[in-house]
This record gives sequence, structure tokens and C-alpha cells, in this order.
Amino acid sequence: MTENTQAETIELGVQGMTCASCVARVERTLRKQPGVAQATVNLATERATVEFAPAETNVEKLKAAIVDAGYQPIELARAPDALAEAQEREQAALLGGVRMGIALSVPLMLIAMLPMMVPAAMTAMHGLFPMAVWGIFQLVLATPVQFGVGRRFYRQGWAELRHGSPGMNTLVMLGSSAAYFYSVAALVAPEVFPAGTAHLYFEASAVIITLVELGKYLESKAKGRTSEAIKKLMALEAKTARVLRAGEPIEVPIAEVVPGDEVQVRPGERVPVDGEVLRGESFVDESMVTGEPIPVEKSAGARVVGGTVNQAGAFVFRATKVGADTVLAQIIQMVERAQSSKPPIQATADRIAAVFVPVVILVALGTLALWLAIGPAPALGYGFVAAVSVLVIACPCAMGLATPTAIMVGTGKAAELGILFRQGAALETLARGDAVVLDKTGTLTKGRPELTHLHAFGIDEGEALALAAAAEEASEHPLGRAVVAGARARGLELAPTESFRAETGFGLEARVGGRLVQVGADRYMEKLGVDASAGRALAERLAAEASTPIYLAVDGALRAVLGVSDPLKEGSAAAVSRLRALGARVAMLTGDNRVTARAVALRAGIEEVTAEVLPAEKAEFVKRLQAEGRRVVFVGDGINDAPSLAQADVGVAIGAGTDIAIEAGDVVLMQSELGAVADAILLSRRTLRTIRMNFFWAYAYNVALIPVAAGALYPIIGMLLNPMFAAAAMSVSSVFVVTNSLRLRRFNPAQT
Repeated sequence: MTENTQAETIELGVQGMTCASCVARVERTLRKQPGVAQATVNLATERATVEFAPAETNVEKLKAAIVDAGYQPIELARAPDALAEAQEREQAALLGGVRMGIALSVPLMLIAMLPMMVPAAMTAMHGLFPMAVWGIFQLVLATPVQFGVGRRFYRQGWAELRHGSPGMNTLVMLGSSAAYFYSVAALVAPEVFPAGTAHLYFEASAVIITLVELGKYLESKAKGRTSEAIKKLMALEAKTARVLRAGEPIEVPIAEVVPGDEVQVRPGERVPVDGEVLRGESFVDESMVTGEPIPVEKSAGARVVGGTVNQAGAFVFRATKVGADTVLAQIIQMVERAQSSKPPIQATADRIAAVFVPVVILVALGTLALWLAIGPAPALGYGFVAAVSVLVIACPCAMGLATPTAIMVGTGKAAELGILFRQGAALETLARGDAVVLDKTGTLTKGRPELTHLHAFGIDEGEALALAAAAEEASEHPLGRAVVAGARARGLELAPTESFRAETGFGLEARVGGRLVQVGADRYMEKLGVDASAGRALAERLAAEASTPIYLAVDGALRAVLGVSDPLKEGSAAAVSRLRALGARVAMLTGDNRVTARAVALRAGIEEVTAEVLPAEKAEFVKRLQAEGRRVVFVGDGINDAPSLAQADVGVAIGAGTDIAIEAGDVVLMQSELGAVADAILLSRRTLRTIRMNFFWAYAYNVALIPVAAGALYPIIGMLLNPMFAAAAMSVSSVFVVTNSLRLRRFNPAQT
């Protein structure tokens, strides 16, 4: 792709892929197209993500390239449900093929195997028809399976060979065709074969195709369950909205809502799109966005998110974001991207798959040659059975599914827990993270000042707080607002002020109910000549604990010391402890002063603290850790920590639900609790362990069974693997990999 060319990215569905070799071939074909910068294909989701220059190519050419590679393209942008519909049709076709294969293969096996197993059956069959006629019966039963049920393997197998990249379909095509055409030749011209080698293997060719078809059907059903998270998220989308037109509510499809529309929401309904409340009041369950179970109060000016559930009240809101711009739509897109992307571990699998199938074909030919050279009579028959078994048992389906199925289930489960991975690679990198760097404000702490301490001298605490809050109500200072909020939270009535005067840097003075009320710092008390000695020790302790002490004087006498601070979130200390237990080095970075930072870190259980740093200096700290060989996970609020989130190996934006946070990190936590970071690391490690287990099974299976299929056990125990059993074993390995990945759906961080 030429420089300065505006690139576009499109997702295409790809039907018909069966293994890692299919994936490699589609990627290679797409990358060869003019103007294509990158192409990534995912077997589990059956999607291709292509970045291309519109000036050099277009979607139709990309689709034509996929067809040329032997697969069926589906343009998802024009028909979002097309892939799901195609998958349903594919499943139905597979099931039909399985039923047809079983119906024809069972009698075929009885005809072929019964005489060998029951001598009396051979006599009875001879009495009915000559054995040559029974052979014709086998041919009649096997042919529809070979070219009807098995036509997909021929169609895609030839495409694989034409492109010089043989895969699973090639192996099944070659193995079943060898058995079928060998049998046809043995039936039509047995005299051309060496004595004792003109055997019929029609049942082997039919059963191979039927079992592989059954394995693909079971695999397709299991893969369907891996995308449950996407289906659940899509189910949250409202189908219609009640829009006010000329003051009257009209129910319209969700696609017809436009920004600026006034939308009415009744009790119990889903909010259809994102917007801002204009009138009315209610509580809305936003747990799908925040993970918090407590409904949030909504009134005029409040933001609402599409997909959340209204509770008892009713309100009208103005639509601000619709369609693909809503928070829910962005979440769905993020999960889909994560499920479709490839983590680094997949690159190794792709390289192996590219050479695996050609090597298997050579091994099969070598097996036949070896049996012909040194095998016992009938060497051709033995060599043929062994070569076919090698071809069939080595199909690399399990290898192609090992990573994408685990990534799909892992990221889907994460989405259920309110953890969104923007790409699959982040899941693997997070699993390897060994240093967690935490921002303070909004990450460890609540991110807003609150009244946390109150000690009165000579009057009731409630009276003292009411006086202080009444004086502060006219103030815009954040600490003053925290005092007012604290009073309102306690249900205190605030008397009106008769006069108000603020002294910048010191405090304020007001007259409340005829009483002189003065609120401010210790230096304000000194300036006023108020004796504050009674509260000085308490104020010093509050300062040491990261609280800002505020003095209250009433009619010239000290009456209270209040403490305002940004309190530690509930669960932050426990989360830090969990991160340590996971073996992570935990550090805290903040732009706040050293005393406050040290106090917060102490309460959170963090020993490594760096304070009074600018955003760029935070990124430098991350770089230093990386220079030490650490894989750094940076956790911040996704807004002012952008340089650090970008520099870290994995950036985690905590307390999301906003557009900025969604775009900030590699991982987005839809809830504000730090414990979700530990949950994300645990799930990442479990997913990576599942991928490794899948790879072990896929490769160990091939390494162990290819020699067995080639006849390695024959000199020892006289056993030669039947191609039918080879096909069954190959199918079982694929289903095992998918079901092993599905175990991630049961992940529970509380039980790990």
C-alpha cells in the first residue's frame, strides 16, 4: 500500500474454513491483493479483518479472492446477521450430511465387516449372492457418501492444492479417495493386484467422511456456544423506541431514532439509545455498564445509556448517540474485535500449520514406500492402510482451533464480568504481567473529596456540621462542597446565611442564624486570633492520614475540626493484597504531594510510591520498569494517564462507561473497583493455560498417533490402525479442544 493513502478496514465472514491451513491460505490470498496492508483471519469466529487502500482495491475484489481460495465470503457490513444465518445453514447442511452418511455407512460396514467377524455370516451371504455382487452393493452404498457427503472436501481440497497450500480438506480428500478408488480398481480388475492385496475398503472411505462430517458438526455446535457473550450483549439492545413527534409518543424501530429525538421511557423498559434526561425522574439499573448492582438516580441533565433498564419512574430524554455510536454498540464491537484478533502465541501455531500438512503427505508417501520395501505380504495392502491412516489422523483441525476458541470464550467471560479486552493480544500480555503500576486518584481512591472526620468541642456534632455547611453552601471550593454534601447525607437542615465573605487562601466568614461562623485553615484561625490549640493534635493526625483539616469557629471560639479527603475505595487494600498474591510487584504513581501519597499507599498496603510526578514522568517510570525486564500493567482512569497507558505493556482503564475510557486502554474495566484488575489477570492466566493445554493436546496427539497410524506397533503387537478409527480419533481431538476451551465459561474469580 502506498504511503499517504487513506486506509479502510472491513470485516468479512468466511464460510468453509476447517483448520489452521485454511486460515493461512485465506490470509495469504488476501495479502497478495493490491492495496491490502494487513489481513487477519479467525477460524473460531469465521471472520477476516482486512485493512486496504480503497484507491487500489475494493470489497468485491476481496470477496472474489476469497472465492478463488475456495471459500464463501459474506459482507457483514451490509447484512450484520448474514454470518449467523450462514452458520445456521452450514450446521443444517452438516447435520444432513451426517444423517446421510450414517444411513449408508452402517449397512456398508455390516456387509464389509460381518463376514470377518462371524464366519457363519459369510456362508449365509454366499448363499444369497456371489461376493462380487456384495462388492457392487458396497460400491452403490459408498458412492453417494464419497461424492455427496464428501463433495465439500473435494471442492475445498482441490482449491487448497491449486494454491499450493494443502490442508485438512486435502488430507481427507486424499485419504478417502485412495480407499475408494483402490476398492473400485480391486472390484473391477482384481487380477492386476498382487496376490492377497485386492481388498475392498469402501467402508473405510465412507466412514472416514461420515466421521469427519460428524466431527465438523459437533465442532460447529460447540463453536456456536463460544460466542454466547456477544449474543447476550446484543440481547440488551432495545428493538423499538417511543419517540415524541409533535408531542405525541410514536413507537419506531430503533434504527429510525436520530440524535435530537425526544424519547419517552416507561417503568420497566430498556433505555433504547444514549442520551440526556430532559424531564422526569427515575432510578436506572446500569449494572451492564458499571457492574454496580444499585440503581442510579436520574433526573434532568443526567446521562442515560442505551441497554440499561429503567426502574419505577418515567422520564423523557434527548437522544445524543444512536446506532454504532452508543456505549453498548462500542462494547459489542470491542468484544468482537478481541475475539477476532490473534495473540502472539498464535503466530507460532500459524508457522507450524503452514508446513505441517505437506510434511504429513510426505510421511504418508514414505510410509507406503517403506511397507512396500520391507513389509510382510501383502505389503501393498498393509502399506495402503497405513498411508491412508496417516493422512486421516493428521488433520490439523485441533491446531487451528486451539487459540481462537479459548480467546473467544475467555474474552466473552470477561465481558460478563465487566472486563473488556480491546484485542486478544492484550489477554496474553496481561497474563504475563509481573508489575502493576497504579494511579492514585480515581483508581485507588474514589476521586472526589468527601467529609471523612468530624470532632466537635463544646457543642453537638450535628449542630457544628450544620453551621459549617450553611457557611460553605455559598462557596465553590471543592472542600466546601464536600462539607455541604456530608451535611446533606446526614439529613441536616441548613439555615440561610445572612452575610458571606471569602478570604482566598485562608477561609470564609458568614453569619448564620445571627451567629458568626468562620471556617478555614489553621492560618485563618491564627489571623482571626482564635485559640485553636485544642484541635491542633487532631489536625496534625488528619494531615498525616491524607485528610485536609478544616477548623470551625463560632462566635470567636473553636467549635470543631473537620477532615476532608479523597477516601480509599472499599476493596482497594484487598485488591492490592490479591495482586501481591499473584506475584506482581505493585507500585503507586501520583501527582499529589508526598505526605498524602504516602498516607494513601500505607492504607492500601503499597510500599513503592512515587509522588509529585507529571503525566510524562509517569510514562518514564513505566519505561524504567520495562528496562528492568518487567512486563508492566498500568492502571489509570483513562483520561490524564494516556501516556502511561500507551507506554505500558497493557494499559487498563478503570472506572469506565465513558467514551474517553473506552478508547484509552488495552483493557477497559466497566466497574470502578480495583479488584477487577486481579480478576482480569486471573482470567488471562487461565485462558493462556487453556491455550497451552489445547496446543499440547493437538500436537501430542499428532506426534503420538502418526507413528501408530504408520504401523509402528505392527512389529511389536501385530496391530495396524484402521483408517476408520483414525478418522474417529481425529474428530475427537477437535471436539476436545473446543470443549476444553468452553470450560472457561465456568470461571469464577471468587473460587480461584
